[in-house]
Amino acid sequence: MSSNNQNIIKKSFSLFLEAITGKQKDFTSGSIRRAVFMLSIPMILEMMMESIFAIVDIWYVSQVSENAVATIGLTESVLTLVYAVAIGLSMAATAVVARRTGEKDAEGANKAAAQVIFLGIFISLVISAIGIIYPKEILSLMGGEADLIEEGFGYTQVLLGGNMTVMLLFLINAIFRGAGNASIAMWTLILSNGLNIILDPMFIFGFGPIPAYGVEGAAIATTIGRGTAVVAQLIILFFGAGKIKLALKHLVIHVSVMLNLIKVSIGGIFQFFIATASWVFLMRIMSEFGSEVLAGYTIAIRIMMFTLMPAWGMSNAAATLVGQNLGAQKPDRAESSVWKTGKYCAIFMGAVSLFYIFFAPTLLGIFSSNSVVIENGALCLQIIAAGYIFYAYGMVIIQSFNGSGDTKTPTWINFICFFLFQLPFAYLMAMTLDFGPVGVFWAITLAEVMIAIIGIIWFKKGKWKTVQV
Repeated sequence: MSSNNQNIIKKSFSLFLEAITGKQKDFTSGSIRRAVFMLSIPMILEMMMESIFAIVDIWYVSQVSENAVATIGLTESVLTLVYAVAIGLSMAATAVVARRTGEKDAEGANKAAAQVIFLGIFISLVISAIGIIYPKEILSLMGGEADLIEEGFGYTQVLLGGNMTVMLLFLINAIFRGAGNASIAMWTLILSNGLNIILDPMFIFGFGPIPAYGVEGAAIATTIGRGTAVVAQLIILFFGAGKIKLALKHLVIHVSVMLNLIKVSIGGIFQFFIATASWVFLMRIMSEFGSEVLAGYTIAIRIMMFTLMPAWGMSNAAATLVGQNLGAQKPDRAESSVWKTGKYCAIFMGAVSLFYIFFAPTLLGIFSSNSVVIENGALCLQIIAAGYIFYAYGMVIIQSFNGSGDTKTPTWINFICFFLFQLPFAYLMAMTLDFGPVGVFWAITLAEVMIAIIGIIWFKKGKWKTVQV
């Protein structure tokens, strides 16, 4: 190996260590490529840890029963509505905290962080009450069969009842990302999901004095893991050395700051509500084809998340760069950051799509020996992977709008592509024209392609550069 190559490897490794250890950097000046790298690495690792947990979780649960896997699919379809609120608020948190950070307004960033946490706690308490009281009704509404409901309602009850851990984990990590402290978000998620992976088999199959809870055990492990991470996040916010530093004086409601966050988050909440409501309806259509087909679909989506999460990490990096550079009055640098991030994301997703297309049946075979599960899951994975390059640009562009504080544009894009196209197309193909699950798979892919094309066209107009938050 030449000395030049050795120097490149050493420099890359040094930057990698710098990124994951969270050394403070100003992302509004210097190399854009370096800025993308420094933010993306911890965000990618954070999201990969989330997707690793999803894979491990479904592997353990698949050993319980097909009904258990299907229960997770139905419950998480409903839980995505919680995610819609959490992600909508987190977009507002990232946009406002990033803008205040770019403006060098540390006190403004701290106030925004505290108000986001207050909002998250209030909303999650309402959702908890519904999840604890009506778990069987929720599964029934989603099309679950009687035996599935009896076996799995405990999972739904625990996961929705403990949704505050999900909500706060999302929101506080969004605060860290907006401030440029992506490595802190990474380490807290590693703590959360590391605990989940350890506790999963203990609560699902039993361990010592812990009884075997079955699929409900997966929800218990998840809630404990996420709850522990939230405690760690709060300790860092109040006593750590990050850019966001909360004190008792911040634990009061600032109406103007909260209203600003709500204004920005409303677009984000509706944006993800549209996307996740569409996902819920798709899951409802899939439930018409039986638990085996539904299990294959659920496993395929979990496998997909393994690579969609890193792409999501890169898109979050773009959002932070847009917010901070707009705050520093550098809109051209913000735009350049988006195109560079999109290119890197597309290269990664293109490579992954080829792997999924050729090896989908093998991957599904790891999680199930049922031929119907494997056949439908593999087909789902192959069709959706065909649009991965479009996904890459679509995700980065949409998050860049959000990072600027323009959450309305992605909301309209989602409404057009999901509600006006994806759902009618999926129902027409799957149910009316009898294409079955394949109709749903193609609806997902084509909708994401539309999002990328419309998003790029609108992004180039540049109106997002003038948004004030």
